[in-house]
Amino acid sequence: MSLATEVTSCRSCGGERPRPFLSLGATPIANRLVRADALDAVDPSFPLEVGFCESCALVQLTHVLPADQIFDEDYPYFSSFSDMLVRHAEKHVIDLIESRNLGPDSLVVEVASNDGYLLKAFVERGIPVLGVEPTPGPAAAAREIGVPTREEFFGAELAQRLVDEGLRADVIIANNVMAHVPDLNSFVEGFSLLLKDDGVVSVENPGVGALLAHNEFDTVYHEHFCYFSTIAVEALMRRHGLELVGVTEFPELHGGTLRWRMGRAGAAAPDDSVARVLAAERAAGLDSFERYGSFGAEVSELQGELRALLTDLKAQGKTIAAYGAAAKGATLLNSTGINTELIDFVVDRNVHKQGKYMPGARLPILPAEALQERQPDYLLLLAWNVKNEIMAQQAEYAARGGKFIVPVPRPVVL
Repeated sequence: MSLATEVTSCRSCGGERPRPFLSLGATPIANRLVRADALDAVDPSFPLEVGFCESCALVQLTHVLPADQIFDEDYPYFSSFSDMLVRHAEKHVIDLIESRNLGPDSLVVEVASNDGYLLKAFVERGIPVLGVEPTPGPAAAAREIGVPTREEFFGAELAQRLVDEGLRADVIIANNVMAHVPDLNSFVEGFSLLLKDDGVVSVENPGVGALLAHNEFDTVYHEHFCYFSTIAVEALMRRHGLELVGVTEFPELHGGTLRWRMGRAGAAAPDDSVARVLAAERAAGLDSFERYGSFGAEVSELQGELRALLTDLKAQGKTIAAYGAAAKGATLLNSTGINTELIDFVVDRNVHKQGKYMPGARLPILPAEALQERQPDYLLLLAWNVKNEIMAQQAEYAARGGKFIVPVPRPVVL
């Protein structure tokens, strides 16, 4: 019996079943890396299809897996391995301390705090924090660096327990997690329960507008239940007594990220960015199915071009490796039909991924040093969202004649 459950109503507004517009076939769980002693086992695959809610404009998967099947004890993502992400987090911390006048009597709560990479910057400045992180490995890493962490999923039930313990948050941060939440309404209700009357919620996620504009189909995987526009976020927050008061755009972060800031309804007036971004999204058609309907054909063209490029290079006798054992890489490889016939291996700086294999495609994951040892002719950037960071790190590889392949929005050799 399949673990995948078909979605029959919108997970935000409860409206009719989301209208499908992109199918990537059946793929393995993207972050379920394969151990060397399990290579003979077959990776279970599940439908990967995306739909649009015509009532509240939320983009979401049409089939979902239980959260505990995705975020298990072997979950391999550790945020601190991205230098760019750490720098972005430190700037965010400084901005929040200054704009919210945070100090030793404040409390910052981060949902999905991972290995403590962001909250550590508050701790170093004497500001009390609490991390909420359900995956054991990252939670343990956070505690080791002095970040108090609850090893649980966040929602209304946990938020109420924290309030009963006498905790209320001046700031709640939720970066790159809201897309991972199966029960959106409990999640946002948790914000409303835990937030002080004059507090602020800061949520970051890649925007669905960038996904469409840049053909970022590989950001679709079972771990991402939803793909957000500001239109959909505003409706979701309003349902729980929260008001959107600001939007900041980061075009270079994760392929195009938005930071939404919320307060209690009526506590603060929205700034000009809210109306501006909402108007831009409506002008781009993000509130109607028509904009999404053609996306599947665009993705098929991109996949065909990438397969053709790799096949041609291989026919010329070129060697090809990949960089980044990221979840988006698993989607790209498996939905595009790329495996060990075209790619020799993947490298990644994350020691928790090294020695394992990409699910489905079965590419071995090696340390980044393998690029200098083996010097493949081409390097496919599966983690294209940090391509500038990777290319800077691999300047020696390039100096020795190595070339980079960036797969989206269209395959290009650099």
